[in-house]
Amino acid sequence: MAREQIQYVTAPKVEDNRKKYCRFKKNGIKYIDYKDANFLLKFVNEQGKVLPRRLTGTSLKFQRKVAQAVKRARHIGILPYVTDSLK
Repeated sequence: MAREQIQYVTAPKVEDNRKKYCRFKKNGIKYIDYKDANFLLKFVNEQGKVLPRRLTGTSLKFQRKVAQAVKRARHIGILPYVTDSLK
């Protein structure tokens, strides 16, 4: 019997075994500056949405602070609310 070739519509998921860490706890950052747009862009995707904790590895405490900083930056016009290609 000949073996049939298995073809996937999408690539099979490869598990990444690296442990996620909170960059704020690791570096001792206590305050997230909403005026630093370049730093906040690391937590926003191409459309301008805030990335979830499961992707960034940020702890709950700092994820809330990041979300608040992004909202403040949007309100004063440093970050856009919606865009086609932010990065």
